[in-house]
Amino acid sequence: MAEAIYQQNKLDGSDVDSHNKGVALSLDERRRAALSEVDNARFSWFHAKVCVVAGVGFFTDAYDIFAINIASTMLGYVYTKNHASSLPKNQDLGVKVATPCGTLVGQLLFGWLADLVGRKRMYGIELMIIIIGTFGQAVSGEAHAVNIIGVLVVWRFIMGVGIGGDYPLSAVISSEFASTHIRGRMMTAVFASQGWGQLAAAIVSTVVVSAFKKQIVADSPTDPKHVDFLWRLLIGLGAVPGAIALYFRLTIPETPRFTMDIERNVKQASQDVDNFLTNGNFVVDPDAVVQRVQAPKATRRDFLQHFGKWENGKVLLGTSYSWFALDIAFYGLGLNSSIVLQAIGFGKPKQTGSLGIYTNLRNISVGNIVLSVGGLIPGYWATFLLIDSWGRKPIQLMGFVLLTIIFACMGFGYDAMQKTDPGRKAFTFLYCMANFFQNFGPNTTTFVIPGEVFPTRYRSTAHGISAASGKLGAIIAQVGFAQLKDRGGAPGSLEIFALFMLTGVFSTLLIPETKQRTLEDLSNEDQHGFISGIAGDATDIIVPTTTREKEVA
Repeated sequence: MAEAIYQQNKLDGSDVDSHNKGVALSLDERRRAALSEVDNARFSWFHAKVCVVAGVGFFTDAYDIFAINIASTMLGYVYTKNHASSLPKNQDLGVKVATPCGTLVGQLLFGWLADLVGRKRMYGIELMIIIIGTFGQAVSGEAHAVNIIGVLVVWRFIMGVGIGGDYPLSAVISSEFASTHIRGRMMTAVFASQGWGQLAAAIVSTVVVSAFKKQIVADSPTDPKHVDFLWRLLIGLGAVPGAIALYFRLTIPETPRFTMDIERNVKQASQDVDNFLTNGNFVVDPDAVVQRVQAPKATRRDFLQHFGKWENGKVLLGTSYSWFALDIAFYGLGLNSSIVLQAIGFGKPKQTGSLGIYTNLRNISVGNIVLSVGGLIPGYWATFLLIDSWGRKPIQLMGFVLLTIIFACMGFGYDAMQKTDPGRKAFTFLYCMANFFQNFGPNTTTFVIPGEVFPTRYRSTAHGISAASGKLGAIIAQVGFAQLKDRGGAPGSLEIFALFMLTGVFSTLLIPETKQRTLEDLSNEDQHGFISGIAGDATDIIVPTTTREKEVA
């Protein structure tokens, strides 16, 4: 009898094989149906929640990065021997470049981890690091063996790691939850929070400086002790929005695309789609049977094989170099902000003593509000209005072309413009236009496109690589070009920026247009037959069967 059952099971092998193929086809269709629901969903409260939760992180990032530009002046008044209005060159460079160095590390690390263990598991951890790093700066002190600038450099590096993690995580989460027709606007809205963060830093600085006016003026110019309160409040308050958003980040659901394509749990992902599209919630049953499918898995060999193909590798090259070229000019442009502030009446004051300290700090704060409103914020929202209708690639190309022209004018006409008052006003106008077309241009699109063009299993990793390339450009700008500018090389720096903007035009040509295309279409992988079977199935397995079970069957 046992032999008969064994032979019957062997004969049923073809039926098992047909059954498995049918199950694979059914799961493949179920996957595509769930993705279609996500791609075609109408804008809902859940989409708005994702934008706000992700956007608060970028608001905090920009606040923390930008605040140090104002705080470094305050630190100079308090901690330099002659109480100058700036830190010594190397110390100033240290506190400013520590954050992008940490950011580069965080972008690579969290980008990889988000593809390895999940977007949800990592989301919130990077915000905790930012909060801890920000708080650590605010309570830093010094002693005989420890210099406060060294302590700040360490804390700002740690904070930078958290900020770096925010880039790939927020980009990928907002991208994978978004409907196709609003994806560009959702991702732009998240990234545009940077503009509000920079503006908030300038406003907070203005408020705290004004609030301490009497104390600052009453202090001795050789011991402006109340300025020490200012920079601690300015930096410390940056932890508040992050702390508010932390709970919502920790409770955001895993993206259905990660659950389907990396965890390979199509059933759970389909349930998640139904839940978050209807009520914005998600439920995971810990006792549910997990049925994993056979689908392409992320491995080192698969990564090299995928990006080793020119049609895939050129996209990563295009996104990475475009971000690198953009950030060299984006951060380099800020090196000229003192010239612009002087031209619009917010430069170093004529007053001396304690009143001069107050006036200088207030001028810097109010002047940066003007610069933020003058070109920075409008550029983000111009992109928001057009990114889903005009497209990412045309916006990026236009931005690089116009920035090439603007930087060339600023560089070659620098000396002539600095000689006259109308010339300085013209330089200020070009500065604002450069700010505008960086944000209505490649600064926004270099964030958006890498969150769309790569397969789910490498989307966060590749975004992290692209973002880290940009941060490398920022470090080069702040270290190399700052030295060149201090030696009278400002015109040459601007001319070099123009050259990098020109190279960005050519790297943009390597990138596909992503407007109104699904993430799966952009992945450059065949989606029919993406699921090839049930993980662990084998057609030659003999299933133990009793005579009674066979009779019932």
